[in-house]
Amino acid sequence: MKISNESKIGALTAIAITLLILGFNFLKGRSVVKTGNFLYAKYPDAKGLMVSNPVYVNGYQVGAIYDIVNADPNLKEIVITIKLKKKFNIPANSFAAIETTPLSPSTINITLGNAEQVLKSGDTINTIQSKGLLGELSEKMGPITDELTKTITNLNLTLEQIRSIFDPQAKNNIQQILSNLQATTASLTKSSASLQNMLQDQTGSIAITMNQVQKFSENLNTNNQKINQSLTNLEKTTGNLAQADISGTIKQLSATTQQLQTILAGLEKGEGSMGKLMQDPTLYNNLSQTVRSANILLDDLRVHPKRYVSLSVFGKKDKSGPLLQPLSDSSNLGGKQ
Repeated sequence: MKISNESKIGALTAIAITLLILGFNFLKGRSVVKTGNFLYAKYPDAKGLMVSNPVYVNGYQVGAIYDIVNADPNLKEIVITIKLKKKFNIPANSFAAIETTPLSPSTINITLGNAEQVLKSGDTINTIQSKGLLGELSEKMGPITDELTKTITNLNLTLEQIRSIFDPQAKNNIQQILSNLQATTASLTKSSASLQNMLQDQTGSIAITMNQVQKFSENLNTNNQKINQSLTNLEKTTGNLAQADISGTIKQLSATTQQLQTILAGLEKGEGSMGKLMQDPTLYNNLSQTVRSANILLDDLRVHPKRYVSLSVFGKKDKSGPLLQPLSDSSNLGGKQ
């Protein structure tokens, strides 16, 4: 029986397709016959898991994703089939979590429990939702974002207040300050050049200064005990200040300040002699007129002393007693203008 070339080509094509399918499934970690150790995990979100993605336990790859199917038509639960490389003793209270990273494919990480009973092939492992790197980062960045928002809000308020304070005159003053600062910088540049020249010319003076600094350091070393004693005394003084009743002193100062404010308020309202003096212009005018009359009297006494002092050898003595109250004409002297 002779086989035609077409039959040979067809048979080779079928064999090649079969080998291609088997090789592709082998590379994906799947086999035509479902054999081996399998575990199942159910998740509400597969988080981008793909067939043949690795499965780890303590950083060691124990298997791969064999299949991903939906548990119901509503896609509320996804069933992940995990194929283990060989039989591992995984405690029954272990749980599997999907780990996602921005730079690598999603994986399943199994955290081992402490139960004595182990999972068998075909069992369903407990699952837990992992927040992932981005989720943890979002939780950590949340408070920072809130604080940053508050800071930006406060900064905007501060800038608005500064903008309201800076009127055109203030802006002109700032420009003048900047101009003065530029002139000062130029002067500092010239001074720096002069100082450099002076340092080059006065090398001996610098050496003398360094020697004096060295002597000063030696004196400090010699008087180290005295310095330590002074520091001890300062520490004791600081302790005494810490034990002092600063709070009571501040309260007394606050009470004194309130009394002072009360007195100032009374002065503004015209209460008391000082308040009347500040608020009543008549009293001020009378006092001013009295001072003026006193100045006139002193000037007249200096220019015409004989009007007020008279010496007589045979004159009569003034036997009248001293005045006990001011004269009626002098009491109203301040009211006359």
